[in-house]
Amino acid sequence: MRRLAARGAAGDAGEVAAPAADSTDCARGRHPSPRRLIDLCAIWDPGVFLPAVGWKRASGFARRRLNEAETLNSVREAQLELLEAARPRGPGSRERGPVLRMARQQQPPPWVHAAFLLCLLSLSGAIEIPMDPSIQNELSQPPTITKQSVKDHIVDPRDNILIECEAKGNPAPSFHWTRNSRFFNIAKDPRVSMRRRSGTLVIDFRSGGRPEEYEGEYQCFARNKFGTALSNRIRLQVSKSPLWPKENLDPVVVQEGAPLTLQCNPPPGLPSPVIFWMSSSMEPITQDKRVSQGHNGDLYFSNVMLQDMQTDYSCNARFHFTHTIQQKNAFTLKVLTNNPYNDSSLRNHPDIYSARGVAERTPSFMYPQGTASSQMVLRGMDLVLECIASGVPTPDIAWYKKGGDLPSDKAKFENFNKALRITNVSEEDSGEYFCLASNKMGSIRHTISVRVKAAPYWLDEPKNLILAPGEDGRLVCRANGNPKPTVQWMVNGEPLQSAPPNPNREVAGDTIIFRDTQISSRAVYQCNTSNEHGYLLANAFVSVLDVPPRMLSPRNQLIRVILYNRTRLDCPFFGSPIPTLRWFKNGQGSNLDGGNYHVYENGSLEIKMIRKEDQGIYTCVATNILGKAENQVRLEVKDPTRIYRMPEDQVAKRGTTVQLECRVKHDPSLKLTVSWLKDDEPLYIGNRMKKEDDSLTIFGVAERDQGSYTCVASTELDQDLAKAYLTVLADQATPTNRLAALPKGRPDRPRDLELTDLAERSVRLTWIPGDDNNSPITDYVVQFEEDQFQPGVWHDHSKFPGSVNSAVLQLSPYVNYQFRVIAINEVGSSHPSLPSERYRTSGAPPESNPADVKGEGTRKNNMEITWTPMNATSAFGPNLRYIVKWRRRETRETWNNVTVWGSRYVVGQTPVYVPYEIRVQAENDFGKGPEPDTVIGYSGEDYPRAAPTDVKIRVLNSTAISLQWNRVYPDTVQGQLREYRAYYWRESSLLKNLWVSQKRQQASFPGDRPRGVVSRLFPYSNYKLEMVVVNGRGDGPRSETKEFTTPEGVPSAPRRFRVRQPNLETINLEWDHPEHPNGILIGYTLKYVAFNGTKLGKQIVENFSPNQTKFTMQRADPVSRYRFTLSARTQVGSGEAATEESPAPPNEAYTNNQADIATQGWFIGLMCAIALLVLILLIVCFIKRSRGGKYPVREKKDVPLGPEDPKEEDGSFDYSDEDNKPLQGSQTSLDGTIKQQESDDSLVDYGEGGEGQFNEDGSFIGQYTVKKDKEETEGNESSEATSPVNAIYSLA
Repeated sequence: MRRLAARGAAGDAGEVAAPAADSTDCARGRHPSPRRLIDLCAIWDPGVFLPAVGWKRASGFARRRLNEAETLNSVREAQLELLEAARPRGPGSRERGPVLRMARQQQPPPWVHAAFLLCLLSLSGAIEIPMDPSIQNELSQPPTITKQSVKDHIVDPRDNILIECEAKGNPAPSFHWTRNSRFFNIAKDPRVSMRRRSGTLVIDFRSGGRPEEYEGEYQCFARNKFGTALSNRIRLQVSKSPLWPKENLDPVVVQEGAPLTLQCNPPPGLPSPVIFWMSSSMEPITQDKRVSQGHNGDLYFSNVMLQDMQTDYSCNARFHFTHTIQQKNAFTLKVLTNNPYNDSSLRNHPDIYSARGVAERTPSFMYPQGTASSQMVLRGMDLVLECIASGVPTPDIAWYKKGGDLPSDKAKFENFNKALRITNVSEEDSGEYFCLASNKMGSIRHTISVRVKAAPYWLDEPKNLILAPGEDGRLVCRANGNPKPTVQWMVNGEPLQSAPPNPNREVAGDTIIFRDTQISSRAVYQCNTSNEHGYLLANAFVSVLDVPPRMLSPRNQLIRVILYNRTRLDCPFFGSPIPTLRWFKNGQGSNLDGGNYHVYENGSLEIKMIRKEDQGIYTCVATNILGKAENQVRLEVKDPTRIYRMPEDQVAKRGTTVQLECRVKHDPSLKLTVSWLKDDEPLYIGNRMKKEDDSLTIFGVAERDQGSYTCVASTELDQDLAKAYLTVLADQATPTNRLAALPKGRPDRPRDLELTDLAERSVRLTWIPGDDNNSPITDYVVQFEEDQFQPGVWHDHSKFPGSVNSAVLQLSPYVNYQFRVIAINEVGSSHPSLPSERYRTSGAPPESNPADVKGEGTRKNNMEITWTPMNATSAFGPNLRYIVKWRRRETRETWNNVTVWGSRYVVGQTPVYVPYEIRVQAENDFGKGPEPDTVIGYSGEDYPRAAPTDVKIRVLNSTAISLQWNRVYPDTVQGQLREYRAYYWRESSLLKNLWVSQKRQQASFPGDRPRGVVSRLFPYSNYKLEMVVVNGRGDGPRSETKEFTTPEGVPSAPRRFRVRQPNLETINLEWDHPEHPNGILIGYTLKYVAFNGTKLGKQIVENFSPNQTKFTMQRADPVSRYRFTLSARTQVGSGEAATEESPAPPNEAYTNNQADIATQGWFIGLMCAIALLVLILLIVCFIKRSRGGKYPVREKKDVPLGPEDPKEEDGSFDYSDEDNKPLQGSQTSLDGTIKQQESDDSLVDYGEGGEGQFNEDGSFIGQYTVKKDKEETEGNESSEATSPVNAIYSLA
């Protein structure tokens, strides 16, 4: 028999344990196990290994060879002997047994046994086709339904109808539909169309039509030449939200303290509406344990109080799809009472009933009636039991289950303990429950008998089966339910009974068995399991492939690896039947496996330690009966990168130059890059640094240069690191003594190491300290190196105080030690000492076992056992190995065991996610380690098989919803349940023409929980949501898509809010509509307030229409600034506000200071005093200037002034004016000199020709022209009228 196989490079890289087959099964001509899909019986045709499908399928040549066998009587003996050759001979190992001999011909080569063992490993179900697009496109495949609408498909009558059906296959399938079990001719109905390359139906009502005409049961058929797949039967219904019947309700008259039920009786809708009670003024009715709403929608009063008639009561029904709320006419209460005064102070009275004169009564049940009732619930749904009682005082409700306790993990009390909800009901939740209603007057009880039924649910859902020609297989369709569901098989959409007979197919109840499948056996099978509560329909195709071997990886790959490393050469392949794989080196030699080589099941070749001689070309050859394929991998071995001269710790003074060496040896064919880190961060090479190939130089060392420097030498394959510490010494004051002036340095290396007192587990190490270089040695670090596991690598052994130079070292068995010592002082570390002589301790059994033992699956049918390998000091002897034991937990089966030399082992053919007990024990040539601890591991996880059901959505507010779902059964998780996850996306906005992003988002709910909250939603939007359960492998199937609508919310802030001030009288405001209206905008609210410094004015509020985006404001004063706050409004309220301020005027700083200081009394007084003092000083100054500005011309005042008169020697003139007034335009200084003004009114203007000038003492030099008296007088009058000096002089 041949079998399809795919082996990928991503497969397990460990050893796989395979079960052995029983030889008697082959002898009897049957499979060793009914679950195995491969026949272990085989015959040998020279040069070709043929998995047998029976004597008739053997080649004629092989039959002749078998008939000629003189030493064998039958094929049975050959099969028994071949199985004996492959049977394991001991725990964890397989011995070579006798091989099959046929008529004294040549024995099969060794790879035959490997191929046979590979067959033994391939006993699981049908495998998946590799994801390589070239293979996917070439291989034929029957159709598979990938997407379909829910079974109960309710649509909105206002929208077009969409019935989804998508499928994949090769060739691409075609689609057709049935409606109410009859062919649905899409071409005859102009409103109905089918999407391209899909089976999805679109029914368009834009041109008219009634959606109700298309209600019915639809089923999709996807067909290609290899079979037909079916969708579920999709029941299409149009959502209905009928109006409440009009009725006139008379006031309800009731006596205070009596019970009352207000019936809702909502109109029947599809789906059922959500009921809630409000007053006619849309105020919610406050509910408590006295007044509450039942699950049937009625409003129950355990006892009526006078305060209850302060409002009316209206029942409201909200219909999901149409987003409408229907309101019933309101009930009005009229309460008859013995105490007509509704004194609010009595509401908190400890006994309000007696205070109001209400008679006390024992409890009685309002719902349900009587003392007993029964209720049926489906498995996986929520069970809701309800008891509502009347009585005075209001009774308390308690719940119990007969013969046991309530399930604490699933039970929840609701509606003030009047309702008991049990989520995710299972069969053990059936039984009798009773509620107890009690008050101080007595108690009563009601018993509810609960019966749990179940719609069909999967135990084994049929899976697609991919086989090779001649192979056997089976489809299993196993479901459970209450009552027990019936199973019906179909093939390509037709009942199996009416299908053409197939001798290779056998139906056994819920299983179809295929024997000797051929290409003609390809088809799609449907399993329909149903009972009175529902049905399940599953498609599973049988595909038969015959594919010669082919390689999946690129050809002629080049792999470069560093010497002494471990590497793996991948050779992923695919074929049907399973190809055998062999590796060769340089095109010659035998198959590579064993020793330094290990071949994994997926075809990868691992070389445990690369050596120079391993370089070359490796060829992998995959062979099956249809041919062979090969690929080559060229392996190049490179020398490792090593830093042979490392940077050393240094101490430098500030301002000096430091050089850090880093010399590297590397493979010349690889590109070397040397970089530096400072304090483990990339070093910036500034202008004070110089980086060369083998060193780093720092010029003018500063304090900031202190730290650790790491040299990183790297190639594209490996890297090496070396670190040194730079200490920068700050400038120090002149030393006060000679010792302080001596420079300090790192100590010299210790020397003359000597080993004495040699013992089995200890040795004494003695050394001579080196010079401490003016800094006392604080510590010694002893390091060791061993030459077996990590030669050349030094490890810290122990640390000792700086006062000792001899120490006893504790040693481990079977280690060839070599020691060295490092001295440390406050400056740094010394160079290591020269190594000591070697000392090997004797061996012993291990005293510990490997740590961190784990068992985890890397595939759904294996478990990888890993551990941390033991180092040289814990090996205690040669040939360290590990005894790995495992067994299924709680089965008490015998331990499986195998001896492993590495640090991992893969157990194959395990069930999905089951616990195993694991033990890993160390062993060497001297014996075994102690008995190991037992660790619990788990086999591989598979994707979850079930989705959360009964997903319920409750809208909490405009941005959040509450989710509740039925948890999946543990056996369907197929792994460790990580979380429930909700995928949701915004389908559309309720606002027209508003584009929304339909990007999928997710919300996670870790752990096994039945509820959660999704927040940060957009208000006023339509959403869709799906739930999945997530384990370590990934997501399970998605739940039924749920739709919900978020109510209106408050809008976001208006966009681009701008404030402009064109002048000091007006301010212009502009804005854009909010980015997220979150509802229907009803307007904008603008609030603004004037402020001047810390003073605030009165806030003013303006309301605008939703279309207004501009506003002009008149300023009250030109000094104050304004702060504006703008927000948009919906019916819910105002949203986020945008805030801006008007621009600051140019003199704002002065205005602020004036507003803050100028109004202070002390400041005003100070300014007045300063002004008065300045005025007095000015008056005194002007008086002194006026008196000291006269010219000494009194002695010659009688001499007439003429143009010819010579100047006096002292530079003064003799005036004829007796008033002795100063010259026009001049100003007299305090020292009697005349200074020139900066104004244009110069003394030069009074002379002729502009020749006037001053002499050294400041007096006027030049000829003064004689004017007429009138002109002279006019000039003086003008000067007196304008000069402040003259005005003050006249006052003096």
